Amino acid sequence: MARIKGVDIPNDKRIEISLTYIYGIGRNLSKTILKNANVDLDKKAKDLTEDELSRIRREVDKYQVEGDLRREVNMNIKTKMEIHSYQGIRHIKNLPVRGQRTNRNAKTRKGKGKTIANKKK
Repeated sequence: MARIKGVDIPNDKRIEISLTYIYGIGRNLSKTILKNANVDLDKKAKDLTEDELSRIRREVDKYQVEGDLRREVNMNIKTKMEIHSYQGIRHIKNLPVRGQRTNRNAKTRKGKGKTIANKKK
């Protein structure tokens, strides 16, 4: 099993798909990385040579992925919460941030319904 940026990528999948297991790399960026590293998209991860793996690692190092990206996203959220922007307030209240309606869905974000005393109609 190959390791790139501290993530074990699956051997039995195509390398294009395997790279998407790294946080911050999607299908599009994966194709770009492989094209720049001169690696065939349809090759399985287990069939890669050590030279190809090192070229992929060098190419991935050019982008902000995994721990650095997670840290930056969390810092951005904390900043919004500190300055009390609209999105920050939504994060604080644990409500959907991007404009979704909340009166009849958003159970994932809001959690289990809370019962209110003497509310019977």
